Amino acid sequence: MAGLQKVLIILVVLVLVLLALVFSLNNQMAVSLNFLLFETQPHGVAVWIIMAFVIGALVGILITMLATVKTSVSRRNLQKRLSHAERQLEQSRAENDRTL
Repeated sequence: MAGLQKVLIILVVLVLVLLALVFSLNNQMAVSLNFLLFETQPHGVAVWIIMAFVIGALVGILITMLATVKTSVSRRNLQKRLSHAERQLEQSRAENDRTL
């Protein structure tokens, strides 16, 4: 099953690379981007689109990693609080058993 999954992933990656290659070959008109006072060197339309996609994917991965770390820290703090509350409950039960 794991072997089939690896083969499927490789096939999907190869298809995506092929599509990106065909896309970039069909969109070679050079354009430059203007940002207020800054103008970039002219590159193909496909280059700008692929760069935007890659940068967006990297930003998405970064945001996901930050959210994962935040959730992990929160989970660890809640686990500590739960352990402390369970210890207090056991102590309270022990005291009640001694008084009865």
